[in-house]
Parts: sequence; structure tokens; C-alpha cells
Amino acid sequence: MKQNNYTAEIERLKKEIDTADAIVIGAGAGLSTAAGYTYSGERFEKLFGDFEEKYGFHDMYTGGFYPFDTDEEMWAYWSRFIYCNRYTDLDNGTYKKLFELVKDKNYFVITTNVDHRFQATGFDKERLFYTQGDYGLLQCSEPCHNKTYDNETQVLDMVKLQKNMKIPTELIPKCPVCGKPMSMNLRSDDTFVEDEGWHIAARRYKNFLNKYKGTHILFLELGVGYNTPGIIKFPFWNMTMDNPNAVYACLNFKEIGVPQEIEDQTIIIDGDICRTLNDM
Repeated sequence: MKQNNYTAEIERLKKEIDTADAIVIGAGAGLSTAAGYTYSGERFEKLFGDFEEKYGFHDMYTGGFYPFDTDEEMWAYWSRFIYCNRYTDLDNGTYKKLFELVKDKNYFVITTNVDHRFQATGFDKERLFYTQGDYGLLQCSEPCHNKTYDNETQVLDMVKLQKNMKIPTELIPKCPVCGKPMSMNLRSDDTFVEDEGWHIAARRYKNFLNKYKGTHILFLELGVGYNTPGIIKFPFWNMTMDNPNAVYACLNFKEIGVPQEIEDQTIIIDGDICRTLNDM
């Protein structure tokens, strides 16, 4: 797709935000990366240099799949990971700028991010759908039941008391029902628990889409790549195709392709999301 003038696209997007009957925000990992939550480079080396030296992985994402020999080692890694990506606020203003743009608008957010940044920034939790889980939740690894548990106290204890990249054995989380190990509530296989809160959010999202079907709706996609395009990107494309009153806006770095069928309904801004939101 041919790129339009950056300033012109900014103005088009501002107008759509101001005039749309509803705004559906679809957010992927690129949004949190733009906010400063990078998983590699200097930040990784500062926070996980000891793990890198001992285990040989070079970014946080790879570390999440490392086959640690013991649960004490695994939870030492994961607790530090969760703490720095879920319980530490280092947003450079990206989420705050987005919130200021839409806080008085009729919006709903669907995101594959699991870092809780939307709610932490002030977005209405009843207009949020975290499809892939939350770093702040634990579940039974089996799972033996469909419930999740807040992990903040446990994580802080693990971070505080770990030594030599191991936590004390007594801090390993166990399921309160069956006694088996707990795991993160992250969608990686068919053991992912969709708890009551997940289903409530899914219904709210579906109801929002149904309510504004056929209206002037803005599908605002930020930082969504092609790892899981069937959750946000492809549905946004399809809903735009089906609705001549809809507008699809894509803010991303490089990954900005769009079907020819909706080119006339599309706003494309290729670049750093933080800068774009600041310019708006």
C-alpha cells in the first residue's frame, strides 16, 4: 500500500477519533515495546545479566521457554520477569498519551498484551479484554479448576528472597485445590484457564461490537504483529470490509500491510508509536 503523508495521516486519525461513534482499540506487543517494556538489549542485560551468563539466553522471551532444571530456578526467573514487566511502572508516556486521546470517547480495548498496562494507566477495566492472560495471575498447571489467583505478594517475596538465581523451596506456588504446581495464566497451550473474569470481558467485547455494528466505528490497531493475527488484525480487517462506515487505522513499525479491499478506509502510520501519539 502506498504511504500517505505522515502529517496528513495524523490529522485524519485525529478527526476519526473525534468523530467516530465508537473506537475499538486493538493492542499488541509493539505498544508496550514503544512504552519502554523491551525484552532484550540494555534492559535485559541490566535485569537478567546473571541469568544470561549462566543459562546462555539473550532476551526475556527466550528465557520464558528455558528448561530450568528445578522449580526454584524457574520461579526465580519468572518472579523477576513478572516483577519488572507487571509491577514496575516505567511507561515513557505512551499509554498515558493514548488514554488522554480516548478517555472521553466511547472506546473498548482488546489486547494480546499481558502486562496490565491499560488498567494501570487508568483505562476502564470494564472496557478491557485481555485475551491471553495476565502476568499478575497464577492458575493450576493441570488445571484442576477454572480459577485464577493474584500473585503480587508471592512474586514480591520470590524476588526479595531469591539467592543465586533460586527461590526458597517453600515459596514454590502450589494449587490450593489439588496441591500440584501452579503456572502462569498465559495462553501457551490448551491448559490456559479462561476464568469467569475472562468470559465476562469476552461478552462485553462482543456486545460492544454488536451494538455499534454498521456505525461509524474506528478500529485503532497499535503494535499488532503477525504472531497471533487471528485475534485482532484479521478480525479488524474483516469488520472493516463488512462496514462501509468503518475506518481501520494501523500504527506500527514496518508491519503495516493491509488488504486492497479496505485501502480507501485505512489510515497507515509507519513509525514509533510513542512519537506518533505525542505528535497527535
